[in-house]
Amino acid sequence: MRRLAGIIICLPLVIGGLLTVPVVAQESGQQRAANLRAQLVEMQAKQTELQMHLQQLADELQPENIERALAGIGSTHPEDLRAQRRRQLEIEKKGVESQLDTLAASRARLEAAIASADAISYQSAGLGGPGIGQSENNGRAVTKRANRVSKRKTKNHRIH
Repeated sequence: MRRLAGIIICLPLVIGGLLTVPVVAQESGQQRAANLRAQLVEMQAKQTELQMHLQQLADELQPENIERALAGIGSTHPEDLRAQRRRQLEIEKKGVESQLDTLAASRARLEAAIASADAISYQSAGLGGPGIGQSENNGRAVTKRANRVSKRKTKNHRIH
């Protein structure tokens, strides 16, 4: 009985999930490009933030700034404290640089995805029918002419 109740509860959830998949798949190219552009803006903000943090770390790594940061801390071995602070800052700097490298690679992929979405959107807009000042017959004539030119080029290429 419990198993049947569990199935009855899960069935609408599964059906609802299956019905939402086609809606997501039908997202237009323009919407996808807009979403990708929004992600790119967020990524650029994150990159700017990381670059500012990297610059701050570079400033903190200056020997006089390390000394100034440890001025209030008394120790019998201040050179060890300075070396430890420098190591901490260098580790943090390497982490930020790694994040920037990853972000740069992600940005390149995102820009390629935006270009692809724009191309798909442009192509799908062109497939909707004849554009302004273009009739269907004119489109067919252009296609036939392009096929003839392509065949001629192929023949000429084979001969030479």
